[in-house]
Amino acid sequence: MGKFVNPFTDIGFKVIFGSEPSKDMLIFFLNGLLEGEYEVTDLTFLDKEDHGGNVNDRGIVYDIYCRTSDGKYIIVEMQNRWHSHFLDRTLYYVCRGISRQNGQNAYPKSLGDDRCRDYGKRYDLSAVYGIFLMNFKEEGLEPKFRSDTTIIDRDTGKAINTHFRQIYLQFPFFTKELHECGTLFEKWLYTLKNMDKWNRMPDALKEQVFQRLAQLAEVANLSEDNRIAYDKALDYYYIDETVRYDEYMRAEKAKKDMEETLAKGRKEGLEKGRKEGMEEGRKEGMEEGIRKVAIQMLKEGLTSDVISQCTGLTAAEIATLN
Repeated sequence: MGKFVNPFTDIGFKVIFGSEPSKDMLIFFLNGLLEGEYEVTDLTFLDKEDHGGNVNDRGIVYDIYCRTSDGKYIIVEMQNRWHSHFLDRTLYYVCRGISRQNGQNAYPKSLGDDRCRDYGKRYDLSAVYGIFLMNFKEEGLEPKFRSDTTIIDRDTGKAINTHFRQIYLQFPFFTKELHECGTLFEKWLYTLKNMDKWNRMPDALKEQVFQRLAQLAEVANLSEDNRIAYDKALDYYYIDETVRYDEYMRAEKAKKDMEETLAKGRKEGLEKGRKEGMEEGRKEGMEEGIRKVAIQMLKEGLTSDVISQCTGLTAAEIATLN
């Protein structure tokens, strides 16, 4: 363990990005990420808790939820480990950020009968950016560091609505060494990925922003409460590292077993199909093979979510397996 906090822990992320003293670090990061597209000059941290519009909603808590000086909303989330339906959750986050604005631009009652003319003003929305830092690889995304999504026309690729934006950063795909980083922002990304192992900032990081980062992120400079919370968060981080690797290895083994079992099932299905109808036999053989794989995955302790993703079986179908 080095001298600086791990950005992929809750406390480390908060210290670097999510507090008023470190607002300049967040602005620097956002401007590097959005360079050539949009510049953040200032921002305000907002209430991170969103209870939703339904009394039955448990609500969600963003890591960072802020509003820029010109009215845009930005959600920044750090996720250390893979979990099921991650892309659906991030979609929900951005949609909730959009729906929170509903009615804020509604027409005034004084308009009377002219209100229909101005009805659309209530949907004059501000842009919402969802930015997700991921310490894992997500199968639903392309195998690359940065993935940008927006609402576009499928034929032309032209953006239809610029108020919806998601940016995913898969840090396992950022593999550049420091000497290969050609921009200040790439150096920043390299630093985020490696700084928790360092006892001092490398000589190549001479820019003022890294000196500021070193001051904020030094473990010795944490308050007593933050230091206690950080030590606990670090324990969870290393547990997550072990669990994530173990889940990955078991899932890989399960996929391999499934492929072998499906191949066997196809063969058995073909043989059965010669007697009872080739198509029906193939289907039955494959279904039986999938069930066998799912049962084996249950025995190995994999969760229903992982089994469902690997086999296509529903949670209800998995629950019936012995």
